[in-house]
Amino acid sequence: MRKKEIIVIGGGASGMIAAMGASSKESKVLLLEQKDRVGKKLLSTGNGKCNLTNSYQGKECYRGRHPEFAFEVFRQFSYEDTIAFFSKLGIYIKNKNQGIYPFSEQASAVVDVLRMGLSEHGVRVHTGQKVLFIEKKKRFIVQTEKERWEGDGVIIASGGKAAPMTGSDGWGYELAKNFGHHIIQPLPALTQLVSKERFLKGLAGVRCEAVITLYLDGKEEAKERGELQLVDYGLSGIPIFQLSRFAARGIYEKKKALAAIQFLPDMKEEEGRELMTERIRLHPKRRGEELFTGLFHKKLSSCLLKRAGIKGDSLCGEWKKEEVLRLVELIFHFPVSIERVNTFEKAQVTMGGVDTRELKETLESKKVPGLFFAGEIIDIDGMCGGYNLQWAWSSGYVAGINSIGVK
Repeated sequence: MRKKEIIVIGGGASGMIAAMGASSKESKVLLLEQKDRVGKKLLSTGNGKCNLTNSYQGKECYRGRHPEFAFEVFRQFSYEDTIAFFSKLGIYIKNKNQGIYPFSEQASAVVDVLRMGLSEHGVRVHTGQKVLFIEKKKRFIVQTEKERWEGDGVIIASGGKAAPMTGSDGWGYELAKNFGHHIIQPLPALTQLVSKERFLKGLAGVRCEAVITLYLDGKEEAKERGELQLVDYGLSGIPIFQLSRFAARGIYEKKKALAAIQFLPDMKEEEGRELMTERIRLHPKRRGEELFTGLFHKKLSSCLLKRAGIKGDSLCGEWKKEEVLRLVELIFHFPVSIERVNTFEKAQVTMGGVDTRELKETLESKKVPGLFFAGEIIDIDGMCGGYNLQWAWSSGYVAGINSIGVK
């Protein structure tokens, strides 16, 4: 009996685990990667430490037009399955504040065990193979720049458009469209917000705990708390990354985006007014910038005063009531207009992709029998914290194991 031949396109996280999932006594698996080696993007995940997954798996952690689809896939390959899979490969797990890492905290170790796994599963890996087109006759024909391959099933795990230098150039979307699939507009996610506000240059380098609320056309869209990083071109930090997908979609839809920052995240505005009133009462002879010593960074203090129309060298005991109220308003609702999100080159992940309504729970195409998708190419994206890799592992394995059943 002839073994089924499965071709996996893309040697990233989802592609490698898909290839192993498709490997069996009844199948032969070929993995095609356009770069010179597999796992390039994986090396940079978790700041090089590789946040494999997260022990908290709430529904709010995954996004897309139909995020519930992700959990249909997770029922087939769960967080617990991920831990077991990597433990079997040789990765000893470390839990850091719910983030799951290899004990060595080296992304290279994860790539190494996946490469070993591919070899041990008998997967043939061919690098430097840019896929030009795929067509289906009796079997699938995959044409690369170098060779022509045939298979009974194909798994497209070519990634999105984020970090294109690692091989995620978006070409997989064209392959999907050629088979009649609808692509929800791919946009950068988990990236910085870019602004033209001039005052940001004076705030570059400031880091602080804050609550950031994103408004689109004046309506609250999303809110996040965490360490905010102010940079000369805009806003950065994990809470900004979490908001970026909502900003990207809104700006793409021509909506006006604005981020409002609350610099005293543990207080209500009324408490903030009481705090400022008390500080002024206790230290009426202190100048404006001195009043914030021990509270805010000097750069931030200077900016708040300037935007409130208060001279930095003025005595705070001489401030008018309306000046104090303006200052408090800025501390709790500091507005930053957002022009755009940062580019795909700076983004960690892509939002958008193959419409999940066109996929079965097995990740097989409803349009083309034997064609499967896995990973970032699908319209599912996750928050920071290992969620995008969990989607890669789950979708990759589910696509791989189900591809063996191709008739």
